[in-house]
Amino acid sequence: VQLQASGGGLVQAGGSLRLSCAASGRTFSSYDMGWFRQAPGKEREFVAAISRSGVITSYADSVKGRFTISRDNAKNTVYLQMNSLKPEETAVYYCAAVVSIRSWSNAYEYDYWGQGTLVTVSS
Repeated sequence: VQLQASGGGLVQAGGSLRLSCAASGRTFSSYDMGWFRQAPGKEREFVAAISRSGVITSYADSVKGRFTISRDNAKNTVYLQMNSLKPEETAVYYCAAVVSIRSWSNAYEYDYWGQGTLVTVSS
């Protein structure tokens, strides 16, 4: 599967953005999907994940209550709604797909990655 992330940009602190990740192929509903982010000089970190059916979600503690992950299997797309953004959340945001996983927060378990989209939060 090929993944294309979009929706990044410049936003003021406290603002919102919605990221999208479009997947190619007809097997999108077979993948659990995750969002990760990587700030300059830092390791890639888990943000959120969603099961293939969309029923189960998981979030990093730092984004709970502010970010929402969702998916539309008919459109082969996963979304990340980000509210109340903070300057320290400036990073490149990546979407990823995995067929079978033990730990959604472990980036090494994901099979496919998008190219990333830059989110810049100004103070």
